[in-house]
Amino acid sequence: MMKLTGKHLLVDMYGCSFKTLADIALIKEAMLTAISDANMTLLHFSYQQTDSQGLAACALLAESHMSIHTYPTLGYAAIDVFTCSDHSRPDKAVAALKTYLKPEKVKATTIKRGDFGSEKDMKPKIKVSIAPLRRVKNTGAKVLKLLSRNQ
Repeated sequence: MMKLTGKHLLVDMYGCSFKTLADIALIKEAMLTAISDANMTLLHFSYQQTDSQGLAACALLAESHMSIHTYPTLGYAAIDVFTCSDHSRPDKAVAALKTYLKPEKVKATTIKRGDFGSEKDMKPKIKVSIAPLRRVKNTGAKVLKLLSRNQ
């Protein structure tokens, strides 16, 4: 069984201001504060303005990475915080980012990376069976055949 390698937070922030999401200096400050608050170590920071007036910013960390993609016209930011360190706190990073971006609504999903769980967990949760449909089809064909004989 593979050991858990990390925690990955996927965060959607809605209702952020256009001005905030288009401001690279503010986004960089928010990310650096989040990295510090989460007890993570910055190795490299880069960003790129996008055609949609937004930006993509990425922080390469000793513990993994953090990225933000902003969509100012939608008031939306998509954030990833991935850490493979026991001492870092990605939840504290998200709290810091919320302080800067001031979203009206936040949706966060946590994924345990490298955790495959039990063999049972790897099977689909919904089982689809076509056998009942096949029985209906076969019965319908028999009924039609029977009815056509009687005419």
